[in-house]
Amino acid sequence: MATSEAPVQPQSAPIQKCSDIVSYYRPCRHFRSEDKKTFVTSLDFDDTGELAIVSRTDDTLQIYNCKEGKHAKELKSQKYGVHLARFTHHAGSILYASTKVDDGIRYLSTHDNSYIRYYKGHTDTVTCIAMSPSSDEFVSCGQDNTVRLWALNSPNAKGQLNLISPYFAAYDPSASVMAIASPPTQSILLYDVRMFDKAPFSSFDLADLEKRFNPPGKGRNWSKIEFSNDGKNLLVATAGQGHFVLDAFEGHLRHFCLRPKGGRSERRVPGETAPNRPVGQGDVTFSQDGQFLIGGSGNDGLAVWDVHSPTADDFLLRPSSELPVHPGIPPRVEVVACNPRHNLICTADRDMLIWLPDSEIMP
Repeated sequence: MATSEAPVQPQSAPIQKCSDIVSYYRPCRHFRSEDKKTFVTSLDFDDTGELAIVSRTDDTLQIYNCKEGKHAKELKSQKYGVHLARFTHHAGSILYASTKVDDGIRYLSTHDNSYIRYYKGHTDTVTCIAMSPSSDEFVSCGQDNTVRLWALNSPNAKGQLNLISPYFAAYDPSASVMAIASPPTQSILLYDVRMFDKAPFSSFDLADLEKRFNPPGKGRNWSKIEFSNDGKNLLVATAGQGHFVLDAFEGHLRHFCLRPKGGRSERRVPGETAPNRPVGQGDVTFSQDGQFLIGGSGNDGLAVWDVHSPTADDFLLRPSSELPVHPGIPPRVEVVACNPRHNLICTADRDMLIWLPDSEIMP
């Protein structure tokens, strides 16, 4: 794992408003992949924000210490493959989806690379794993047309929903509501987590929005869903020319966030048959305070959208800032995550980058 420091080395910023620093993020650590055919497919932080973990197409997990800006550990899963690695709330343990042998989910101790438990039930590719924000429960979605609710301490699912292509799920910040997205039906279903086996209490139909803003997609290029940390907005990310930001309560459109310069993601989304393209987990996310979207802009680093800005008459929202990388660093971003505790962003495609606000260019 080759590591380099970018030309600018900003120091870790004190607690500041995202609005004061978001346009000044620049890469400060660059972790090169030694194999140029290897891609990062998922990225997650632990609850403390100190550690980041990525899954890669070479069947390895890479753990980074964000506080020290160093690569910490490599874990191998050559037999089963790895995707959608997620930290649990327990230090030193993760969940991840298998990409070989079976479609199980594995619960792993990162301390000694030993398996704690297996979760079997899915009969086709797992497309999403989401931890509950407040408990040891998690939800998984699969191409077998099921959504399954699990508890870490049991190998058996607590509940199961049979839906049409339910590829994505997300908990709201209170962990009381779960959103489930079915891209082929262009719909989102909202469930009360306490009554997971009951009918959804609400649903959002995005067919008209897809027809207006994303006609080539028609639900086929959705890449993730995510609630903002204030619970007011719901992101429906796409691999196409933009992303939907919806009112999380009513489902109406607040913004369609246009990528700059017609950029698009090159990653394969669930349900798509394109074996020459690696999978991903979506290339956009909410900032820590929920005010901004931060995501890939194609071949030019990151773009930032202020989703708290007034809704335009045409609902189109263009980036308020574009964040470049330094010369010599690959500019493409296909996976992005904002650190939950610190003013820090991690991005990846082949390589892994850590971004901090650059004090040398801040006023």
